[in-house]
Amino acid sequence: MTIILDDLDNKLIDNFRGYVVKKDLVRQVKLGANVPVFVLEYLIANSCSTADEEKIAQGIENVKKILTDHYVNPEQSSLIHSKIRENGSYKIIDKITVSLDAANDKYWASLFNSNIRNANIKDSLVLDHEKLLLGGIWAIIDVIYDRDVIIKGKNYPFVVKDIQPIQLSTFEYDKIVKNRSNYSKEEWIDVLLRSSGLEPSSNGFNHRIKMLFLSRLIPLVESNFNMVELGPRSTGKSYVYKEVTPYALLLSGGQTTIAQLFVHGTTKKIGAVGLWDTVAFDEVAGDVFKDKELIQILKDYMESGSFSRGGSSGEITGNASMVFNGNINQPIETLLKTSHLFNPFSEAIRNDTAFFDRVHFYLPGWEVIKLAPQNFTNNFGFSTDYFSEVLKSLRKYSYADVVEKYFSLGSHLKQRDTKAVKKTVSGFIKLLHPDGNYSKDDIKEYLEFAIEMRRRVKEQLKRIGGMEFWDTNFSFIDKENQQEYYVALPEERGSQLIENQPLAPGVCYTSTIEGDSLTLIRIEALVTQGSGKLNISGSGKQNVRDNIKNVYQYIKANEKSILNEQHSLSNYDLTIQISPLLGSNLGSNIGGAILVSILSALYKKNLKSALAIIGDVTIGGAIVRSDNFSDRIALLSENGAKNVLVPIENVVELQSLPSSILGVTDIQFYSNAQMLLQKSLLLQ
Repeated sequence: MTIILDDLDNKLIDNFRGYVVKKDLVRQVKLGANVPVFVLEYLIANSCSTADEEKIAQGIENVKKILTDHYVNPEQSSLIHSKIRENGSYKIIDKITVSLDAANDKYWASLFNSNIRNANIKDSLVLDHEKLLLGGIWAIIDVIYDRDVIIKGKNYPFVVKDIQPIQLSTFEYDKIVKNRSNYSKEEWIDVLLRSSGLEPSSNGFNHRIKMLFLSRLIPLVESNFNMVELGPRSTGKSYVYKEVTPYALLLSGGQTTIAQLFVHGTTKKIGAVGLWDTVAFDEVAGDVFKDKELIQILKDYMESGSFSRGGSSGEITGNASMVFNGNINQPIETLLKTSHLFNPFSEAIRNDTAFFDRVHFYLPGWEVIKLAPQNFTNNFGFSTDYFSEVLKSLRKYSYADVVEKYFSLGSHLKQRDTKAVKKTVSGFIKLLHPDGNYSKDDIKEYLEFAIEMRRRVKEQLKRIGGMEFWDTNFSFIDKENQQEYYVALPEERGSQLIENQPLAPGVCYTSTIEGDSLTLIRIEALVTQGSGKLNISGSGKQNVRDNIKNVYQYIKANEKSILNEQHSLSNYDLTIQISPLLGSNLGSNIGGAILVSILSALYKKNLKSALAIIGDVTIGGAIVRSDNFSDRIALLSENGAKNVLVPIENVVELQSLPSSILGVTDIQFYSNAQMLLQKSLLLQ
């Protein structure tokens, strides 16, 4: 066997000898055995953390012998029963769970692969390892055979004498802090991915894909972190919580109970949220959430990290993060047109805005690559038992206040949004900078990522709940130069930022130029019953706000000719939201688009597909030509505009446009407000 190491392998061996393992060795040893990765790596890490081919071969043979002698395959269960009986005792590697037999006031152990049920176990062992009661643990188990154990006239000869959980016995956190500085940020990202079993240099990985995979680790390092990931099959959504750490509980299949998850009503024993770092639901479309009381307790817990169930139990706290995984079996574009991105959840909660508003992070699983054999690494990474201890140790730290050192959050982010964003940034800092050494640029990258993932939640809430969740134009502001950055969602308009379908009432697109900066803008006008108030969001620039107010005053002053009595502005409150889609240096000269947005919202009339408008309307109703005509049209056309309305004074500049634009975008002209509206409306 030829050992080929790269620079990162050599660094890991030099800095973390004894704590790293060549990941393909696990696949070599596994040989079809249904044993978790962390069990195998527990056995091979110390003997195989080397580049010495001979020592690796010896280590593999030793591990194979241990597995042959002590690991139990289900079909060997009768043989194991015999070995325990004939030898009087036997050491096995198996998954062990425990249940309480209340009628006999006794605990019974079950050994999964050994097919041993009702094995005797001391109360003290159960109390020392409470996870035995919640899904069980993999362990090295000493089992003895005692013919004299008789309970109510029946012989129960199998006795669990001792348990050694398969996890690291000692852990030095200082080693991570000390040695992190030996790696660049990109190298450290690759270390984490290889430690998770993935090969970051393989086909399909880029920086964004790497960050999406790393995001799955945030619930393991950040307490009370609520994550949703929905996407296609075969992307490894549940792999981290099943194989990478013994501190996560993966619930798959069947209905979850309050006792299992939170607290037993009779015994008052704490459930999974108090005993595990992360609780992951493997398939959210199933019947997991049928119990209405469970849903309410879950919402309370996701909000505050505590819950109560009445009675004398009082308020109970837990640190477990919650992860909700599921499959999306249709194109995202189709789902967004017909429903929302929480629709794959079970019927009991798919439209529960209070539940989903507690989700901190929606990972777009449809972007994650489907994993093929070449995507799994053959290089060195942290052994899983060591890696899981690193992740667990990071939970006691918090970097939630780091954002405020460099940035402030935009006005649309409410309390829950702010909490979600800060927890996400904190999680990335823990993973990528465990030594606490990070830069402003690092924080900006994590902040943009965090805002995107939380905004994805809010956009779906807006689809479900409407006006209550209107504020989704998320941004952040650089404290040093007061530059405001807006964060968009890549899936909201597919590959084109301007949607190629009839625009909803109140929605229109335009472009502006300020200095040398072009900006593509989406305008939304929302009309509600009220007393004539005008609210402007998305921009604090005075010239932009004045531009909007001038158009509003023009409509108000000319209501008799523009509006009918039923649509008088005095009967409505109007909200105008400005959303930069490309660029962030907002200019004015957007009056034409504002006028059409307001009037179409008032009359609830759809606008033409992929419509954009440039040019301004003064407070007196005059149409103002557009400066930088060709640049603005080019920006709109390149991003999906099929119909662009332009002031008539710009007609002489039409010849300056290249034929490539004229071939895909219809340019029409308007000379007054009435003509502008007529050319904008979708013909019914």
